[in-house]
Amino acid sequence: MSSALLFTSPPLPTPSINRSTLSFAAVTNFPPSPDKLALLLDKSSSIHHLLQIHAALLRHGLHQHPILNFKLQRSYSSRGRLDYSLALFNRTLNPNIFFYTSIINAHALHGLSQEALFIYTQMLFEGVQPNEFTFSSILKSCSLEHGKMLHSQVIKLGFDSDLYVKTGLVDVYARGGDVASARLVFERMPEKSLVSLTTMLTCYAKHGELKEARFLFDGMVKKDVVCWNVMIDGYTQHGMPKEALVLFRRMLAAKARPNEITILTVLSACGQLGALESGRWLHSYMQNNDIQVSVRVATTLIDMYSKCGSLEDARLVFDKIYYKDVVAWNSMIIGYALHGFSQDALELFHEMCRIGLRPTDITFIGVLGACGHAGLVKEGWSFFNAMREEYEIEPKIEHYGCMVNLLGRAGRLEEAYELVRNMKVEPDPILWGALLGACRLHGNLELGEKIAEYLVSHNLANSGTYILLSNMYAAKGDWEEVARIRTLMKDSGVQKEPGCSSIEVHNRVHEFLAGNLKHPKTKEIYEMLEAMNGWLKAHGYTPQTEIVLHDIGDEQKEQSLEVHSEKLALAYGLISTQPGTPIKIVKNLRVCSDCHAVTKLISKITGRKIVMRDRNRFHHFVNGSCSCGDYW
Repeated sequence: MSSALLFTSPPLPTPSINRSTLSFAAVTNFPPSPDKLALLLDKSSSIHHLLQIHAALLRHGLHQHPILNFKLQRSYSSRGRLDYSLALFNRTLNPNIFFYTSIINAHALHGLSQEALFIYTQMLFEGVQPNEFTFSSILKSCSLEHGKMLHSQVIKLGFDSDLYVKTGLVDVYARGGDVASARLVFERMPEKSLVSLTTMLTCYAKHGELKEARFLFDGMVKKDVVCWNVMIDGYTQHGMPKEALVLFRRMLAAKARPNEITILTVLSACGQLGALESGRWLHSYMQNNDIQVSVRVATTLIDMYSKCGSLEDARLVFDKIYYKDVVAWNSMIIGYALHGFSQDALELFHEMCRIGLRPTDITFIGVLGACGHAGLVKEGWSFFNAMREEYEIEPKIEHYGCMVNLLGRAGRLEEAYELVRNMKVEPDPILWGALLGACRLHGNLELGEKIAEYLVSHNLANSGTYILLSNMYAAKGDWEEVARIRTLMKDSGVQKEPGCSSIEVHNRVHEFLAGNLKHPKTKEIYEMLEAMNGWLKAHGYTPQTEIVLHDIGDEQKEQSLEVHSEKLALAYGLISTQPGTPIKIVKNLRVCSDCHAVTKLISKITGRKIVMRDRNRFHHFVNGSCSCGDYW
């Protein structure tokens, strides 16, 4: 090996033998047997023991013994002392391919891809030829660019038919987002192991090619828990939580035992759907099957219960966590904020700070969100400024979004506009959309037009941009401009996201679109809608037809309001659940003012608590009132 070291490695500690504590009898034999030392290296359980064995090797001149040196290097790196392993490697005379492969693998496993590549390059410079294990090691963490170069060497040296090397190449292309190349390498593999199948499955699932992922998954003869987790997580991460829950039930039916990753993924799916019954069942399953509730799992339970509308359950889980980290506190703070219980969120924040935990950027998203839901402008500015001045946290686009939402809802549109214009980070369409929504809320057409024009001219407009601007013109009765915007929207190929509401009944999630006629109980649902309309009229309710932004008659507007998706879900809840029990509904968009007013009145008429989660927050309807105080 060249006298130049690969890296500037730290000096090795001076190992010494402490005979009073040493239980490795073979080390104290003089001279010790290399075979016994090799056995001790294999059985060593701590760095302390390794240092004692290392001392014996130095004392008896065995530190360059090829087998013992190799085992010692590997033992150091496997116990987290890569620096010791590298220092030994740099002192090894003429290391062979096994030494190089081992140290490359150690760096790759620690995510040190650049260092692994440097050692690989040095190896080639020294004239040592890589083998299949070298390639499968260095491919574990390298970038797509370097992976492509290594791929050419793999072909040149004749290792392109090796199963492990090809699996490594599939992984490189998958991690780099080159799905087509990953698929090509995978399809050319003469045989496919469970590992290679799982690697390709992960590639498809991660990049949203769920049809291909499911086809591959269904064709796998053998599936371990990792395969199930990958497919379930693919559905969860790409907005298909219902499919994730269905697949999880199939997993249980197949007698596959879920692990912590499964639990975390399925809880996330329950949270997305608002499927409280399914989430509670999974929590019970964990308790009945002795699955340990780690802080990570407990935090996900808090998040799930909060998103499913049960803050009581979320708080019970939170209070049972013995060692709460900042992530657990963040989840509970965000849960309170999501439900509009702003004072509870702020009190929890102050309690967290009192016990010495330092808030993170996520903490402030929850705190600023809580201020936004309660209109606490002064407090919001105070927290926003404290991020940088007191906690040295640079506000991100999410924090600016919270401030724009806070100021916009409070009617301070110019202040919000100036904040966006003077941001240190580039505002995204979501941020502009929040400001445009505030313009719509307060009828500021002039500023709304200015923002919309900017978004369209910079190719940042989405369906929300066009819809908000169209609605602003419609509210003013300017139907020519409404037609122009809708034509522009059509020409741009932008489609409006349809309103969808869901409700969970008996562990099954039912979804409704506006005017839905496909549900098996459509007849009963519409009969309940008629009954609801009768109750509302008897209580003097007048439909808010002014919010129907179409150039049609009042009667047609009333009919349009009656079949909004949240009303259909509410009607189904009334006919499918026991009197007196809470009804929980999830809406993908912001609840309209008419549905909000109707739900308040229905909660009073029926004596039912109705919890509705829309795109922005939760609404708890009880006895004719809403937890938002009509500020949403």
